[in-house]
Order: sequence, then C-alpha cells, then structure tokens
Amino acid sequence: MRREYGIFHRVDWVIISLYLLLVLFGWLNIYAAVYDETQPSIFAISQRYGKQMIWIGAAIILAIITLAIDPKFFSQFAWLIYSGLIAVLILVIFIGRDISGARSWLHFGSIAIQPAEFAKVATALVVAKYLSKIDLNLKSMKPWLRAGLLIFLPALLILLQHDTGSALVFLAFILVLYRFGMNRFVLVALVVLPVIGILALLINKLILFGILIGIAFILYLRSSRKFRQLMVILAVLVGSTGYILSIDYAVNHILQPHQRQRIHVLIGKTSDPKGAGYNVNQSLIAIGSGQILGKGYLHGTQTKYNFVPEQSTDFIFCTVGEEWGFLGSVILIVLYILLFARILIVAEKQRSKFSRVYGYSVAAILFAHFAINIGMTLGLMPVIGIPLPFLSYGGSSLWAFTILLFIFVRQDAYRLELV
Repeated sequence: MRREYGIFHRVDWVIISLYLLLVLFGWLNIYAAVYDETQPSIFAISQRYGKQMIWIGAAIILAIITLAIDPKFFSQFAWLIYSGLIAVLILVIFIGRDISGARSWLHFGSIAIQPAEFAKVATALVVAKYLSKIDLNLKSMKPWLRAGLLIFLPALLILLQHDTGSALVFLAFILVLYRFGMNRFVLVALVVLPVIGILALLINKLILFGILIGIAFILYLRSSRKFRQLMVILAVLVGSTGYILSIDYAVNHILQPHQRQRIHVLIGKTSDPKGAGYNVNQSLIAIGSGQILGKGYLHGTQTKYNFVPEQSTDFIFCTVGEEWGFLGSVILIVLYILLFARILIVAEKQRSKFSRVYGYSVAAILFAHFAINIGMTLGLMPVIGIPLPFLSYGGSSLWAFTILLFIFVRQDAYRLELV
C-alpha cells in the first residue's frame, strides 16, 4: 500500500518558484500597463489589475487542487477529458460569443471562459496517454498519423472559431512527436513549409516551381536512383506544388482580412503603419524607448498614454521593455528559459512514459506561446493574438497554463511510484 503524503511532498520547488515569479511579475506589469493616477490602488477590482489579482488567487487554488488529485487520475481519465473538451469546442462554434473577431468564448454571467486554452491541456494528456501505450521505436507511420489526428482535431475546431493563433500553437506538439521517435522529415517539413509559403506570396509561382523542380532533380541525382526513392521525390514535388497553389486561396478566403493584412505587412509586401502595422510599430517604439535600464516602473509614456493597443494582454512584453528596459527584458527571458530547461530536465527523470511525454508537451506548449508572443511584439512574427504565459491579463489562459504545469508537478512528485 502506498504511503500517503502531504500535497507538497517532493514537489519541484524550482518550477513552482519560477511560476510564482512570472505570475507576480505579470501582475505588476498589468498594473503598469493600465495604470491611471486617478485610480492608484493596485487592489482595485474594478480595474484589470484588480481582476487579475482575483484570477491569480483562483489559479493558486486550482494549483493546490491539482496537487491534491491522485496522479494516476490524469492518465486514467485522459481520453474522457479530451472527449469532453472536444464536445465543448464543437459547442462553442454554435453558441460562443464573438470577441475581437473570434467566436471562442463561453459566457457564464459576467465570467467569460475560452475553452481553446483548456483544450491544450486535454490534448497534452491524450497525446501522452496514446504514446505511452505504443512502441515508440516503431518504424511505421500509422501511430504518428493517429497521434497527429488527435492534435489536428482540436486545432481544426479552434480554427473554425476563427481563433487562428490558438490553433497554430498545436503545431508545437510536432516537437513532442519528434522527440519520441517520429521521422525527422516531418520536423524538416515544419520548417520548410512556412518558408515556401512566404516565397509563394512574394515571388512568381512559375519561378518557385522551377526552383522546386531543380531541387528535386538534384536530390534524384544524389540518390541511389531506386524506384521507391524516385516515387518519394515525385510525391514531395507534387505535394509542394499543391501547397503552393493553395496558399493564395488560404490567405484570401480562410484568413480574416486583418490577419491577411498583418501577414502582408510582416513580409514587406505592403506598408500600413497606421493600420495593420500600427500595433507592431508602437510596440517597437515602446520597447526601444526603454533602452538599457528602462524608464522606471509606472513611468512608461507609451504605456501610460495607451499608444500600444492590447498592452496588458497580447503586448504585455512592451510594458516590460519600456519600463524595465533591455536588462529587465533579458532577465524575463532568462526566467522563461530556466523554466523550460527545468521542465525538460525533470521530464527526462520520469520513469513513466506518460509523465515523460506529458512533460515535453508542457514545455512545447509554453515555449510556443513564449516564442510567438515575443516574436510578434518585436515584429518577427505576424500578430495572431496569443497570450504570454503567466504574464498576460486573462483568467482562462492563466488557469489553463497553471493546470497544465501543475499536473506535471504532481506527476513528478510521484515519479518513483508511477511506471
């Protein structure tokens, strides 16, 4: 019989400490982002920072509840949790409310919940459950295609809610599949396809087709010229051609007009400093004005006078850059890197396949949000509207990230008992 311990027995205090530091720093910067001298109290619940304080309190309660749950629960009920979230995502398509062009919110009185955030947790659980039950050394593609389907389904449902940013985050699971044995060709494709997509928008299609045919011919000459290799090269060439031809349709008919314009601005196809490029331009001005040491806490002029839209949510990093400067921004990035590294180190220690795969999923999801969010505030990625983990204003994202992380903390605390 397993001996029962307290909920904080053997928990990883490094992960928990980094989590608390990021949450606290986020709260301080939300206060700075919406600071008004006429409403100075940081505890004013009528303001965003006051509401965030409530979300943080609720998140800590959720963390404690998560730590109190039997660690085997998450593995045993992974399929049920996943199925429930899929059902909710379908429901949102029909009854969800539009916020900023996305029908991805369910309202319960004055509280709005975004199920897409919690779907990432459910998907991490079911991917870990599935991969823990198969031979990870299998050469067959079938297990990986099935795992891909588990990832693709919630992403598709979220895409139908016009929440492109949240849907794109699910691509991070490709890194998890690659870590546990999936063919490296898929990872290479993940890098190459966006490059081809950008080129398809910038240069003549015939020129691009010519380049691809040339590359295919070189690969054929360098191969052993077996029939199977020829078929693979031809299949990739045909698939790439179809992908290129679909780019224009996807950009013009699937993406929202503002998303399409943001992509065109990002790749330099158009210039719109007062329209689609306004957010990024103001973001760069705010970050650049902070210089090395920043303007000082609550002294950010770009922030204080609302030059940067969504400065407490998607563009919270601007507040950090302006008020804390380059040094503060670097310290924040280091904190995130330490968190990711610690999660991966702890994941490698797991005796249970489920816990190990889940740990990598947690790191992948958090890293995707971190990289995309900071990338878009620096003008390196299109503005797709996803939160910076633990810092951005909002209950749904904070609660989902908290549950995601603390399930792993709970699994790790009992890694010696879990196999």
